This record gives sequence, structure tokens and C-alpha cells, in this order.
Amino acid sequence: MSIKLLNTNIALPVEPRAARRTDGPAEDDKETKYNPPHADIHPRLTSPHSFRFPNMAAPAPISPEEQEELREAFAKIDVDNNGFISKDELTALFRAANLPLPGYRVREIIQELTKTSDQLTLDEFTQIVHGLKSSEVAKTFRKAINKKEGIFHVAGTSEQSGTQHSYSEEEKVAFVNWINKALEKDEDCKHVLPMDPNSDDLFTAMGDGIVFCKMINLSVPDTIDERTINKKKLTPFTIQENLNLALNSSSAIGCHVVNIGAEDIKEGRQHLVLGLLWQVIKIGLFADIELSKNEALVALLRDGESLEDLMKLSPEELLLRWANYHLEAAGAGKINNFSSDIKDSKAYYNLLNQVAPKGDEEGIPPIAIDMSGLREKEDLKRAECMLDQADRLGARQFVMPTDVVRGNPKLNLAFVANLFNKYPALKKPENQEFDWSSIEGETREERTFRNWMNSLGVNPRVNHLYADIDDALVIFQLYDKIKVPVDWDRVNKPPYPKLGSNMKKLENCNYAVKLGKDEAKFSLVGIAGQDLNAGNRTLTLALLWQLMRRYTLNILEDLGDGQKVTDDTIVSWVNDTLTHAEKPKISSFKDWSISSSMPVLDLIDAIQPGSIRYDLLKTEDLTEDEKLNNAKYAISMARKIGARVYALPEDLVEVKPKMVMTVFACLMARGMKRA
Repeated sequence: MSIKLLNTNIALPVEPRAARRTDGPAEDDKETKYNPPHADIHPRLTSPHSFRFPNMAAPAPISPEEQEELREAFAKIDVDNNGFISKDELTALFRAANLPLPGYRVREIIQELTKTSDQLTLDEFTQIVHGLKSSEVAKTFRKAINKKEGIFHVAGTSEQSGTQHSYSEEEKVAFVNWINKALEKDEDCKHVLPMDPNSDDLFTAMGDGIVFCKMINLSVPDTIDERTINKKKLTPFTIQENLNLALNSSSAIGCHVVNIGAEDIKEGRQHLVLGLLWQVIKIGLFADIELSKNEALVALLRDGESLEDLMKLSPEELLLRWANYHLEAAGAGKINNFSSDIKDSKAYYNLLNQVAPKGDEEGIPPIAIDMSGLREKEDLKRAECMLDQADRLGARQFVMPTDVVRGNPKLNLAFVANLFNKYPALKKPENQEFDWSSIEGETREERTFRNWMNSLGVNPRVNHLYADIDDALVIFQLYDKIKVPVDWDRVNKPPYPKLGSNMKKLENCNYAVKLGKDEAKFSLVGIAGQDLNAGNRTLTLALLWQLMRRYTLNILEDLGDGQKVTDDTIVSWVNDTLTHAEKPKISSFKDWSISSSMPVLDLIDAIQPGSIRYDLLKTEDLTEDEKLNNAKYAISMARKIGARVYALPEDLVEVKPKMVMTVFACLMARGMKRA
């Protein structure tokens, strides 16, 4: 009997061998335990004397997709959001299952697994459930997990593992309401908006790609050139183009879109649509939650901390610290998460009261928060009253009273992020000197590398380029992507010991550099593990560029039956294609004619004749603004015809050879597929 676990956090399909992450808020937190490729099962469960479930045969190996389902179920049970399931939580789960095992057998399972600790890791939970798969108790155990309300099964099962996908009705409702509000005045979306949150309108509305493209631009403005979106007289072909544009643009802003195709969105596959929408929405919500974009966050510094320490915090960690900053000012107790600790709405009441405008800023009228709802005895009624007050601030989005009471971590994270964006209520401390020279905004090159890595599904997600790769775990995953073998037994994995933590990270970085030199044959002259560990910008970027370049060339070599590809190979292919279409050639990736974007546009038109609207472009005597206008159109058109381009329009205008190479390489890959 196969156990079908809930995909409650709407994760994306699992990519074989890749270190995976889920998309809920807990999984992006720094405290989340890393689960690398080929990770060993916890030693308590694999030792010669490890506990065996009574009367159970050895189960079949766990597929990658099934492992992801187990991870999602774990996150749903882990209401404390701390990466562990407590003994009490597991006991309650067995009790809820009303298992057809004698009580003493259930106690034996729990006692054996918690001999050395009252907490269970994801690996241990996986072993429990996987052991149950081959027993008669699987069905009732599954029902216990399925008791979580608001979960809807998707028709059909996975071909690989037989697992059944599901989606959260409450998340669907939240996203529909968010989109309805965000795009209510957009004339291009009138044909599908407003959507009914209690129907399947969302999955139908996303099918032509227009709403999808608009939401991407809402999260990261100007990602998609509006001129490239097909809006009128849609056909299956033009819908396909819109969806290509949306998917490739999602990837370019850092969404993990591996194994999601245009057909999945067109057919409205619920768990995939919601998973991708959540990524897009979250990127937009988190966009300004970082010190380089909001200097007032310096108010959250604690004693003994530096600006660099604050810079290293993830958006989730900053939001939690922000909430506690205001709760402390209110004389209220702190919270540790946005799930179990906010269920009674009391923290939210105090947070709203602290951030509500007091009328001390010119032009902003005061808004008084009615705190009488705190006296409500029932959690649900108290949550309703609290959200009425949030509505007065225009910040009620994402959660219903039941989402607060149940502690939905994803939707509550979104609720708090939206509240922060509207009313941060922070001021830089006066009479304090800060060394702002150490805080630099992210460069275009750094953002491109970060988005590229995140689009591949690296774990943990990279929020701050140098701080988040200082232990080289992400680098090792990228080596896997470019087919450089990594000895994972040699890699130190978190949690690191309190003493010697940095030494473990440095050992990883030394190994990463050694792999680059010995196995990948990269040019890493003068680069040592210490440079990666310390976040040396120039040297770290040198390694990341070679990783991205190899990844891009590997795609071309796979399409060309393994034939080696160089820069000259790409230039030659580009010029042959342009010549055949009677278009001007380029001399190299440094050719200044590229600053007009015309060679890129001509190549796109050669690959897909008639696709470029030359009447929308200026081709001679261009100003810088006109060059940028052309470049935005070129990048979006490349994505629209199916090229997964990560470069930015400015890279074309300034003729950045590295990024220009990736644009032409991606177009070459697309052209080879069409041939």
C-alpha cells in the first residue's frame, strides 16, 4: 500500500540529484536543516541496532518526489516551525490516526526513536512514514495527516512515485484576493478579473499568460516589456508565447521553475500554479526587506552587532526581528515564529497598535487601533476582530481568521510582510554613527548570479550572495548541475558546532576550490577557500561566472551531441544564422553594435521569422534611453520565443561581454531546438 502524503506547501516538482528546498517560509529560514543530495539517513535509524517497525518488510527506496512529499508533510506537522517534530507532536499524530496497532507498540516506536532526544528530524520522520508504507497502518496514518483542513487533492497521481498532489484551498483564496486587488485597474486583465476566490477561476485565468506576466512585473517592475505580451485575439500559438515569456521571466527573477512547462499552466495544474504564484508573490513582498534598500532597518540592530551582521539576515529573520522590536516596545511578549506563536492574535493586536500611524508625520492622519477585541474569549472571534483593525490600515491581505487560528505559516508570513511594506514604523537612531561604506547595494552581476542559482532550486535559497554561500554548500550543488562529481561524504553539513563552525565552513570552501581546479578545470589562479569564506567579491564572482558559463555551454553541448562549444563556436553560429537571414554580423561579444540590441533582435527574428515588431523600435542615432528601450524589448522577446535569458537590458546597452555571451548562447540553444 503506498502512502500518499500531502503536498501542503505547494512545492514544485523535484529535480533528481538536486538539493531541494520547499517554498514555505520555514524552509527559507536560516535555521532550516540542509538536506544535500545523497544525504545519509540519521545514524539513529541506520545503525546495526536501529529500531525496526514490528512485522514490517523492508520498504522500497524513497523516490525524490516522494521525499519532497514527506518534507511537505513534516512542515505541516511541525507547527513550531523549528525544523523538528517533538515527541508530543508525534504522539498526537499517532493518536489522531487511531492506528490498528496495540498501544504498547505505538509507544515502543516513539520511545525507541526518542531515546536520545525528545525531537525528531525530517530524516527520522521519513523513516517512520516509509516504514509504515508497507504496513496496514499506512491508510489510517495518512488520514491523520489529511485531517488538516483546507487541503484539496488534485486529480491524478505522479507517474514516478504514485504520490497524489494536493493544494491548499486557503492559499488559493488568499492569492486570488491579492491578484484581484493588485490588478483591479489593469485593462488588460478585465477579461478574467475579478476572480471568484471560491471557484477555480484562478487556474483558468492564469491559462493565457497575461495575468501571470502582470504579476511578475508587479513583483519586479520592468522584468517584462509590455510590448511583448500578446493581449488581443489570442490563439494557441500566442498563448504559448505568453506562457514562455512568463516562465522564462520567472526564472530570471529567481523562481525555481524546473519541470514546469507552459502546458502545466495552460491546463491549470493547481499545485504547480499555486507553487509558482507563491514564489512570484513572495519575491515581490520581500523586495525591500533588506538594509541596502531600507536604511531604517538599522533600528533593529542589537547590542554588539554590526551592519554586516544585520545584512546577513534573511527576509524572514528580519521580519521576525521587526515584529519583536515593536512587540518589545509595546511591552508584549516576543514571538519565535509566524505560526504557533500568533494563533491567539494577541501579538498581532500589539503589532498593529505599534505600527499604526500616530499622526506625527505631516500629511498622514492618525489611525487608532481598537484593542477591545483582545477581550474576546474565542481565538476565532479574536482573530476576526484583529483583522477588522488590520483592514483599517489597508493591510488585511492574505489571511482569513481561520488562517491565523490554524497558524498557516506561509499566509501569515505574507500578511506580516505586507504589513511591514505598508507601515514599517522604523526610524534610524539619532546620534549614532554607522559605517555605511561597508553596505553596498547589489550589483546587476550579483543579482544575475543570485537569481540564476535560485532558479536552479539551490538549498538554502540565496538571499545575500556572499553570506549565503560562505560554507560552499550552494557551490557544491552547482557543481552537481554542471556534472562535476562531488564527494558529499567529504562535505561538512549544518548544523555546524558552536565551536569551530567557521573552520568547518572553511574546509568546505577549500574543497570547493580544489574541485574547481582539479575536476572542473576552471581558471582559479590566486583564489583560495578563504576568499569564498570571507566573501571576497572579485574572486567569488570569478568562480560563479565560470560555473554559470559552464552550465550554459553544457546545455549547448547536450544539444550538439557532446560537441565541445567555445565562444568562437557561438559567434560562428550567430553569424551563420544572421547571414542566412540577410542580417548584419557581429565581430565578437564586444562588438559595439550590440549596444543598440539590433544584432540580438535580428537573431531572434532569424530564429522565428516575423516575430520582431521593428516598427516599435528606433534603429539609428539612438540616445541612451532609446538603447535601453530596445534592450528591454530584446530581452523579453528572447524569453518569449523560449530562450531562458538571465541577463538584463543594461548588459546589452553597456555591452558586457560575459552577459552578452549568455544571451547569444541561450538564443543558440533555442535555435538548435527549432532546427
